[in-house]
Amino acid sequence: MDTQFLETLKVVIDSGSFAEAARQLNLTPAAVAQRVRAVEVEIGTPLVSRFGRTVQPTAAGVAVTSHINSLLSQVRDLKALAVGELMIGELRLGAIATAVTGLLPGLLKGLAEHHPQVEVYVVPGTSDNLYRRVSDGDLDIAIIVEPAFVIPKPLAWRTLREEPLVVIAPSHIAIDDPHAVLANEPLVRYDHNHWGGRLADNYLRQARIQPRERFELDALDAIAVLVDRGLGVSLVPDWAPPWPAGLSLNKKGVPLPGHDRRIGAIWRRASPRTGLINALLERL
Repeated sequence: MDTQFLETLKVVIDSGSFAEAARQLNLTPAAVAQRVRAVEVEIGTPLVSRFGRTVQPTAAGVAVTSHINSLLSQVRDLKALAVGELMIGELRLGAIATAVTGLLPGLLKGLAEHHPQVEVYVVPGTSDNLYRRVSDGDLDIAIIVEPAFVIPKPLAWRTLREEPLVVIAPSHIAIDDPHAVLANEPLVRYDHNHWGGRLADNYLRQARIQPRERFELDALDAIAVLVDRGLGVSLVPDWAPPWPAGLSLNKKGVPLPGHDRRIGAIWRRASPRTGLINALLERL
C-alpha cells in the first residue's frame, strides 16, 4: 500500500473535503479521489462518505485512520534510520503563524543552502495543537509559544525569541499611559484560547484593568489592521517582523514586567531524525 495514498486519506478526513485536501496537497480533486479509492479497493470497504461538498469517514474509515498517524510515523522513522547521519530525508516542521512569516523564511533559506537534500514539510497551526503533534510523534519539531506548564522530560525546548507585551493604538491616539489607554479605549482582544492571548489576559487581570471589548481575533496581523483602522486598541506580543505593510500605529511597552511571550523550538529527544533536527537547530 502506497503510504502517500494513506497520507492523502488522512488529509481528506481531517479537512472534511476533497477540494481542501487537494489544495493542501497541491493535487487535483480527481487525483485525491483516485488515491482514496485505491486505498478503499485494497482494504475492501468504503472509508469515506460524501455529503454534498463535505466528506465524513465511515465506521471503517474511523477505525483505519486511528492507526494512520502511527503507521506513517513508523515509515518515516524507518527512512531516517536507513540514511543514518546523512543529511537527507524529510523533516516535518510545525510553526505558529508569526513564525511562518517572521522566522521560517531565513531559516529555510539557510537550511536549503547547507543541506539541499533535506525536504522540509511545514505544518502551520496553533501552539497547543503543534505541541500535541510533536508529543504524539506526528511532527519532528515545532516553533511555538512556550507553554505555561512544565515541559515533560521526553521533550526538549530551546528559546529563540522573547517578545514583550505592547499596547498598539491608531496613530491619532497617544500612549502616554498604557494602562489608561487599555482601560478607556475599545479593545481588540487577542484570542484568549491562544497561549499568547492568555498572557495578555493575565496581564490585564494583574493590572486590574477591565477593558471594553469590541472584537476578539486569533490572528495578530488582522488585529494590527483593525487597530490601524481606528476600531480600537490592543495588547499583543511584539512579534517578529514583518508586520502588515502600510500601517500607522503607535506602540508602547507595558510597565509591569514578567509577561513576555517566549517563542521557541520543541522536539522529541529520542527522535530517529535527530541529525535533521540538529541541522535545523544550527540554522536557528
